[in-house]
Amino acid sequence: MSTTITFEELKENLTFKSDLMLDNEFVLLPVTVSVTPELIKALKEWNFTEFQCESGISLGGDIGVEAKPQEDSETKTATPTVTDSVKTALENIKSETVEDSDRTRLESVQEVYQEYMKYINSVYTHYATHKKISLDEMTETVKDLCIFIRENKRYVLRISPSAEARNKNFLVIHSMRSTVLAITIGLELHLALSKLIELGITCILHEIGMLRLPPQLYMTDKPLSVAEKAQISMHPLFSCNILKEQNFPLSIQLGVLEHHEKENGQGYPRHLSGEKISTYAKIISVACSFEAITAPRAYKTERTTFDAMVEMLKNPNNQYDVTVIKALLYNLSLYPIGAYVYLNNGKIGLVTDVTPNNPKNPMVQLINEKDSDGSPKTIQTDDGSNKIIRVLSKEEQADVIKSIQLQTEAEKEREKQKKQKITQENSLGNEYMNGLKKEREAENGFSSVDLSAFD
Repeated sequence: MSTTITFEELKENLTFKSDLMLDNEFVLLPVTVSVTPELIKALKEWNFTEFQCESGISLGGDIGVEAKPQEDSETKTATPTVTDSVKTALENIKSETVEDSDRTRLESVQEVYQEYMKYINSVYTHYATHKKISLDEMTETVKDLCIFIRENKRYVLRISPSAEARNKNFLVIHSMRSTVLAITIGLELHLALSKLIELGITCILHEIGMLRLPPQLYMTDKPLSVAEKAQISMHPLFSCNILKEQNFPLSIQLGVLEHHEKENGQGYPRHLSGEKISTYAKIISVACSFEAITAPRAYKTERTTFDAMVEMLKNPNNQYDVTVIKALLYNLSLYPIGAYVYLNNGKIGLVTDVTPNNPKNPMVQLINEKDSDGSPKTIQTDDGSNKIIRVLSKEEQADVIKSIQLQTEAEKEREKQKKQKITQENSLGNEYMNGLKKEREAENGFSSVDLSAFD
């Protein structure tokens, strides 16, 4: 028989002999996990007053949510800002011309992308060590990020971190990738720039509450247990609480609090449904879910972006907002940007852009084919002779990428040899011209000699 535990009974460091339940389904605290000041504060703010427990209260507890460490005023450092390198990279992209190669443009976009990931890492690290997040600074940074994504969407969406990189820095990579998708959706929904900025800030910080949890929970390479999943499910509350402490707008607080809510009311932490869920949370829910499906992790099989899109379109049990899913589809296409596809004419291509109002037939860059000017050949797929049959498997894609890399290296070597040949020809030409010059000088010197002395 379950026992009702009131909010007033929750004290710091208390633990329970069985799971403490928020309701019949949601585990608030797994067995032996201690109550923290952060948990008490979060529950009070959101008016949770009664909880259920099968057994009684015990004392202590050696696992669970770590208490918030006190900030050492002597160790304060400047709030992280975007580095000069990302500003330089942004300026370099702006200065590039239409004639610049697709590969050069992608490399430049990847450079900026990496610098923004470093920025997100610095925000998380700064909060972990100093408990400070600057809203004003983030606003300016995310404004530039929104513009960068809008102007380079078809390149940004092709970037996919490796499994190794994800496992080393899961929170940063997940936050960055989800933010790119969320802003892309926001652009499709025609959100004003001020709203896009708030959405971007919300998505960057939606996992900040994870820092209140033991890192082995979200850095593990093994599936989580039921108790561990229950601990992880507290992070939206912690994230919201952190942003409230930092005086962030309510719209951003609600976005991080509700990003795991579902349209059918089966999400958490408050089981909201439909219009009760904030717009930012609806967008981030779709972006995060799509990103999570495609994310390679050691304990689950990696799936393609096409698989992820199909699953999102199926929308099992009406979990996601249909308008948001449609915005995702029309920005990534049914065969998302970055996917390698096989055409009915036997050719292989890389999806590089969407076709307005026709998400089934995106733009594709054909592998190992070039236009007359030497640039990669890009075609519009259709339902006729350029129809997409399927997405390449992981193994096929790896083979294609390896082939492209070998071709790129061969092209670089040919270009190098060409330059060397031109240099050598120029050198030989210079030697020839110098020889002619010397011969003429000798002739001129001989003709000036007075031969009358030899008569």
